[in-house]
Amino acid sequence: MARKLTFDIFRYNPQDSQSKPHTDTFHLDETDSMTIYIALNKIREEQDPSLQFDFCCRAGICGACAMVINGRPGLACKTLAKELPDHITLMPLPVFKLVGDLSVDTGTWFRAMNEKVGSWIHTDKTFDPTALEERMDNDRAEEIYELERCVECGCCVASCGTANMHEDFLGAAALNRIARFMLDPRDERKNKEYFEVIGTDEGIFGCMGLLACEDVCPKELPLQDQLGVLRRKMGWTAVKKLFRRG
Repeated sequence: MARKLTFDIFRYNPQDSQSKPHTDTFHLDETDSMTIYIALNKIREEQDPSLQFDFCCRAGICGACAMVINGRPGLACKTLAKELPDHITLMPLPVFKLVGDLSVDTGTWFRAMNEKVGSWIHTDKTFDPTALEERMDNDRAEEIYELERCVECGCCVASCGTANMHEDFLGAAALNRIARFMLDPRDERKNKEYFEVIGTDEGIFGCMGLLACEDVCPKELPLQDQLGVLRRKMGWTAVKKLFRRG
């Protein structure tokens, strides 16, 4: 017999002066392979068409449907109802600007972050469209691809204690981006240029090491490993500088 699921869903429209933050309760019969995304669509189609939430790909590769599910940031399309108790609470991601109900604006935050860390190949070479592509060592390419899998869902930012307290904290997603470009042989920036961006309390020194970012990452990226790599590289750069002075 199918379970009866109870959903407590956050509701608030910040553009409506009459709207007040609250939760609405909905009930659904669980179906085979039901995800939170499927449940939300059923609620919107059958019970409340005004419910706001974001989605796009339904395959865990766009990051649009990220929300807090029973207190844990995650993707609605990847979270199965059978993995949860029959009482489910859904809240919007913190840190990001609320659009309405479960919908938040992650795009503005990630655009600003990518601009701050210079999330593109920095080179003085003139692009020649007729030239052959530059070859890259396969192992290096796989290392870069591993970090490139970030879908910018915002789960790591929403779960971060520092990001929740300090709006200027870059977060694990930004440090992961820096680590990705430090690996790329096409990027001509020096370590000093990278560390000028992240070698502050807004960057690697602001992390409290709670590991929540890696725990909730839907792509299982090695976020804490990359933080450690960046700290070691910055330490070695400082040591070498001291020896050169000596």
